[in-house]
Amino acid sequence: MSLPALNKYVQAFFETLLMVGSSALIAISLGLLLAIVLTITARNSLYPKPRFHRGLSATVNVFRAVPFIIMLVALLPVTRFLVGTTLGTWAAVVPLTVNLIPFYARIAQVSLNEVDPGLVEAARAMGCRRWHIVRHVLLPEALPGIVGGMTVSIIAMINASAMAGAVGAGGLGDLAIRYGYERYETRVMFEVIVILIALVSIIQLFGEKLSRRLDHKH
Repeated sequence: MSLPALNKYVQAFFETLLMVGSSALIAISLGLLLAIVLTITARNSLYPKPRFHRGLSATVNVFRAVPFIIMLVALLPVTRFLVGTTLGTWAAVVPLTVNLIPFYARIAQVSLNEVDPGLVEAARAMGCRRWHIVRHVLLPEALPGIVGGMTVSIIAMINASAMAGAVGAGGLGDLAIRYGYERYETRVMFEVIVILIALVSIIQLFGEKLSRRLDHKH
C-alpha cells in the first residue's frame, strides 16, 4: 500500500474515533443522568413522580423510534446552528449524540432497575438521603451493567458513524462509500469492513473484561 493510500485510511480512522469518542462522551453522560431521573421518579421509587416519569419516558420512546438517517436529516438546522455547518466530522457529532442519548438511557435504566430493592430499603432505614442512595448504592451496584451498556452503545455509534459518512461526515464510512461504492474500488470497501470489525472486536473485548472486573457478585 502506498503512503498516500495509507494516509487516507489513517485519516478516516481518526475521524471515526473523533466522531465516536466525542459523541459517546456527551451522550453517555447525559444518557446516564436521564436513566437516573427515570429510575428515581418511577412509582414506588426514591422520588416518585408518576406523571413526570410517564412524560419523560414517552419522550425517550419518541426519540428512540426515529431512525438515525432520518434524525440526521431532521437535525440539519440544529446542527448548522450549533457547529456552523452540516458537513464534516463535527457536524456528525450532533445527530450521533442525540441518537445515542435515549438508547443508552434505556440500557442504563434497566441496569439500575435490577439493583436489589432490599439494598435500597436498608440504606433508607439507616437514614441515607436519596442522592446518597443513588451515589453509594444504585450506581455502584449497577456499574457492571452500566459499563456493559456503554460497550453496546459505542459499537452502535460506530455503525451509525459509518452511515453518517453517506452525507459527508468523513471517517471510515465516507471512505467506503466514496471509493468502494462511487468509484467501484471494491478492495477499499472490504478493507474498511475489516478495520471496522477489528475496531468493534477490540471495544467489545475491552468492555466485557472491564464489566467482569467491576462485577463483585462473581
